[in-house]
Amino acid sequence: MHSLLSGGVMEKLNILVLEDDKLAQKVMAAHLAAHSVDMAGDLKAALKKIEASKYDIGFFDLMLGPDDDYSGLKAITAAAAKGIYCVVVSSSDSDEMIDRAYALGANDFYAKGNEKANIEDILRKFLQNRKAAASGDIFASAFITEDAETRAAAAEALKYAPTELPILILGPSGTGKTSLAKILHEHSGRDGAFVSINCSAYTEDLLEAELFGFRKGAFTGAAEARKGRLLEAHKGTLFLDEIGTMSLNMQMKLLKSIEERTFYPLGSEKPEHSEFRIISATLEDPQALIAQGKMRFDLFQRIHGYNITLKPLARRRADIFPLVQHFTKGRRRLSFSPEAKAFMEAYSWPGNVRELKKFTDLVSSGREGRVDLETARKHLKETSCAQTAAAADGGLYAYALANGLEAALDKVSAELITRSLRENGGIRTKTLADLKISTRLLYATLKKQGIDIEGGNK
Repeated sequence: MHSLLSGGVMEKLNILVLEDDKLAQKVMAAHLAAHSVDMAGDLKAALKKIEASKYDIGFFDLMLGPDDDYSGLKAITAAAAKGIYCVVVSSSDSDEMIDRAYALGANDFYAKGNEKANIEDILRKFLQNRKAAASGDIFASAFITEDAETRAAAAEALKYAPTELPILILGPSGTGKTSLAKILHEHSGRDGAFVSINCSAYTEDLLEAELFGFRKGAFTGAAEARKGRLLEAHKGTLFLDEIGTMSLNMQMKLLKSIEERTFYPLGSEKPEHSEFRIISATLEDPQALIAQGKMRFDLFQRIHGYNITLKPLARRRADIFPLVQHFTKGRRRLSFSPEAKAFMEAYSWPGNVRELKKFTDLVSSGREGRVDLETARKHLKETSCAQTAAAADGGLYAYALANGLEAALDKVSAELITRSLRENGGIRTKTLADLKISTRLLYATLKKQGIDIEGGNK
C-alpha cells in the first residue's frame, strides 16, 4: 500500500460524499476516516454544501433512490465549476453513463464494489499531483531546461508519475534520462526506494545476479547471500538504464518477473516477491531493436506505457548557459566572452548535458574566471577529436544500422558544418567556401540543429 504521508504527517483533505444508501455511507466514512468528510444523502443537500463549503474531492453516487433519474450528475456539474476533483462511485456504470459523467466534469469513474483499493489509489494520486504542483518549478531546479518541447514532454510524463504505468525514456546518452527517472520516482508517492542499474555495465551472468540476487554458494565466489535489485525496489521504482543492451535470454527472464512480480534468486528454490514499478531508458530506437531481433516484442510491450524522448543538447541550445549557471550554483561563477559563447552555441555537444557538466568543471577549475574563445576551443576540441575517433572506429556504422543511411548522412553533414562554424568563429560565408556547400544545405542543417538562422555571424 502506498503512503499518503507528507513530511511524516497525513495531509487532511476536505471531502464531500453524495450517497443515499446508509450502509454505503458508513463504508465510505470508514475508508475516509483520516479526513474531514461531509455526507449528503440527496441532491439538494449536496448542492447546498457545495455552495457553502470548500472541498478538495467529491465522491458522487449517480442514482439517489429507486425512482431517481441519475440526479447525481447535476452535483458533478456544480462541483466541477468550483474546482472540486469529482469522482463517481456508482452501480450505474454503462458506457452511456460513463460518457455523460466525464462530459459534465468528472475526473474519475469507478463501479461500486472495490472501494478500499480505489479510494486509496484516488487519494494517493490526488495528493501526489497536488504536491507536484506546489513543489515549485522543477525545470528551474531538478531538471534544467528552457526548451518548450522538452518542458511539455517532461510535464506530461509527470502526470503519470503517481500511476503504475511503466515509463520508457528515450534519447541520446547524457541527455538526463537518469535525472528524469529520479524525478518521476520522487513524484510517484511510492514508499520504496529508487533502484537504478545500468544494464550495459554487466555481462549476462552478472546482470542476472545483480537483478535477482543469489544465495550463499550459488556460484564460485558467492561467499554470502545478496539481495537483488528487484527485491531492493519493492514498493519503489526499478530503473533499467540502457535496457536495449540486455541479452534476449535475460530479457525473457526479466519479462517473467515483471509479469508475475516473483522471481528466484540464483541458487534458491524459494521465490521472492517484489511490487516494483518499471522505468526504463535506452539511447537506441526500440522499434529498430525489435526489427533487428535484439529486443523481444513482448518485453517492449511491458516496459512502454508512456514514452518520452529527450532531445540532444545540440537541439536545446537555449539550455546551455542556464545549465552552466546550475552547475556552478554555490561555487565559483563563470563569465564567457562573446566569442566563447558563440563557439559553445555552435558546438555539437556529442556528450550532451554530461559533456557540458565536464566542460564546466574543467573551466571553473582553471586560473581565469572569464572563459575566452581559446579556452573553450581547447577543452571542447579535445572532446571533439575523441568523438571523431570513436565514430571512425565503427560508431557511425552502428548509428547507420540503427537509424538508417539518410540519418547517418545528416549526422555527418551536421557534425562537419558545425565544426567548420566553430573553427571559423561562426562566420557562415567562410564555412560555405571551405566546405563548398550551398547556402540551402547550410541553412537546412542549422535549422535541424536548432541554431538561430537570423542571428549570428554572416
